[in-house]
Amino acid sequence: MAKKKQFKAESKRLLDLMINSIYTHKEIFLRELISNASDAIDKYYFANGGHIDASSFEIRLEPNREARTLTISDTGIGMSKEELEENLGTIAKSGSLAFKEELEKTEADASDIDIIGQFGVGFYSAFMVAQNVTVISKKDGEETAWQWTSDGASGYEISEANRDKPGTTIILTLKEDTEEEKYSDYLQEYKLKGLIKKYSDYIRYPIHMQVENSRLKPGTEESEKPEHETIVEDETLNSMVPLWKRQKSKITDEEYNQFYKDHFYDYTDPAKVIHFSVEGNVSFTSLLYIPSEVPQEFYNQDYKRGLQLYCRGVFIMDHAEELLPDYLRFVKGLVDSQDLSLNISREMLQHDHQLKQIANRIEKKILSELATMLTKERDAYEDFFKKFGINLKFGTYADYGINKDKLQDLLLFYSSKEMKYVTLNEYVQRMKEDQKEIYFISGSDIELIDKLPIVQTLKNKEFEVLYLCDNVDEFVMQALREYREKTFKNIAQGDLDLDTDEEKEALEKEKEANKEMLEMMKESLPEVEEVKLSNRLVDDPVCLTAGEGVSFEMEKVFANMPNQSPFPMKATRILEINPNHPIFNTLKSLYETDKEKVKEVADVLYAQALLIEGFPIEDPIAYSRKICELLVKQNG
Repeated sequence: MAKKKQFKAESKRLLDLMINSIYTHKEIFLRELISNASDAIDKYYFANGGHIDASSFEIRLEPNREARTLTISDTGIGMSKEELEENLGTIAKSGSLAFKEELEKTEADASDIDIIGQFGVGFYSAFMVAQNVTVISKKDGEETAWQWTSDGASGYEISEANRDKPGTTIILTLKEDTEEEKYSDYLQEYKLKGLIKKYSDYIRYPIHMQVENSRLKPGTEESEKPEHETIVEDETLNSMVPLWKRQKSKITDEEYNQFYKDHFYDYTDPAKVIHFSVEGNVSFTSLLYIPSEVPQEFYNQDYKRGLQLYCRGVFIMDHAEELLPDYLRFVKGLVDSQDLSLNISREMLQHDHQLKQIANRIEKKILSELATMLTKERDAYEDFFKKFGINLKFGTYADYGINKDKLQDLLLFYSSKEMKYVTLNEYVQRMKEDQKEIYFISGSDIELIDKLPIVQTLKNKEFEVLYLCDNVDEFVMQALREYREKTFKNIAQGDLDLDTDEEKEALEKEKEANKEMLEMMKESLPEVEEVKLSNRLVDDPVCLTAGEGVSFEMEKVFANMPNQSPFPMKATRILEINPNHPIFNTLKSLYETDKEKVKEVADVLYAQALLIEGFPIEDPIAYSRKICELLVKQNG
């Protein structure tokens, strides 16, 4: 009779801690046991120098609902009595880690062997779902098989057992169901298939299970009532070779696209596929996709970014945020590496230098592919930018503009030149010879911006203007500050200094001659900092410009933000009047005869300027009445 032995680790408390605290999800137990089985087959293959028929290798699942047992068996190297006691009797003693260390001491190349389990705790995850665990194992080259049995609480027993071939069989007697947990679900075919697909689909050895299928009974004629029979067949549950580990030249676009749809739950083909491998201090393979459409709930705060993480083909986690910067959150895909440092449960990444290296390489690769797309596939890039360009803009000014140099050449803005997207480089390349600044203006709509008086003025002078329609655009310009030694200039803010010396002199004389009238108009408009004459306008009578600092568009952005301050940020308002427009002559005439009416006209002109800039006027009814009164008086 086998003698009961106690665990060498410090009692049941440590085991309870590992079972109940290390792992987040109970279903992880199957991943751990499958990974251990894969390790055992790797060891068997390597120990025999690769001179062995690999077709006999398999991992097998056998659910038994009546007995409430789940059996996982492998054709691996097996364990001796001493190894059973050392590896399973000592918590956190890893046979895989010891094997790898021994391998590294020799001159043999261990790079071809993927030893997944290195912590020695994966086996004990079985006790999350099992009330009793039995391990039957026969070591390659030995005559005797051994059985290890434990309930995870009162120690373990080791005794002789019967097994013909090398390998290990683990029998889990599942816990009784509770209201919180249906342990019997782990005996259902659909559940086991789902877990294998999720966590162990790319284990290199076939995972077999007998499944029940229904088929048309042989001999049934088409004219007769169809009869079916249930048959039991052996089914391979895993695909074994991951798509990303195959040669790129042998993968079709259809295969890439189908993989994307199946794994990332999209109905459309991706806009871009990025598949690459890196070898060196840190090695990894990555398969990335840029979606062709904005994902559902993409702008919802609950949207989860990040890449799927695999370690030697074993699924670890679904959203590894650390591998993607936030401004590339639209990218979907995966990373498979043997060099990532994982925590003890293999459910989370540890923050280390290798992780940063991988993240940096991925970031550089994506940006490089986008730059190539911009150069060689302009239409496709513009379509991408319409959907995800806002993310690149956020990335430009976020974190105090730390990423601006990486992103500035990927940004697109609408241009007054051809009313289409241009890059900053394209703008600078065709600037006038004496032009010192990159002109832009903000607004809510391209067509409305194009009709603004100041825009028409610059277009008449053959200057190109960038139209900014996103709320973040002006913050982007502030973060960039300059591009190719050209500073950015908001044409609706401050002086543009585009007049000739003669124009400046004539305007100055007109200002001086009408100084008192302009000052009176300013005093009648409390919100206005200054009323002045300007050559900024061509056909329009007035426009509103902002002083230095906050622009009108920034004021609107701040006004729409939640939790408004009692002292909101406002742009300085400057009312500019066109001295060449008939309205100016009218004002001069009225100033000589009826100064009060000048104030009324000034109020109307200011309201018009506000409307042109997209601001609401305080009292639309009063404004309408004043217009009518002026019209009546004019006719009278």
